[in-house]
Amino acid sequence: MKPSTVRYATIDDMVKLAVALRKDLKPGDEVEIILKKDQRTGTLTRGIVDRLLTSKPKHTRGIKVRLQDGQVGRVDRKV
Repeated sequence: MKPSTVRYATIDDMVKLAVALRKDLKPGDEVEIILKKDQRTGTLTRGIVDRLLTSKPKHTRGIKVRLQDGQVGRVDRKV
């Protein structure tokens, strides 16, 4: 029988869960997002939320937003 692997939540995981809900974000919030082109590297882009693009209350990969400078990505964390 194979031993099961247990993965414990890290502080970063808990922060992500905290902003995984649309109700926790609003225009004017400062956030770090992952742009589509940066998904492989995980490079974060910081900016101010202009508009929430995800209409559902939550999303497994993060709420999609448009920043004031026009860039679009999924929220990784609120600053």
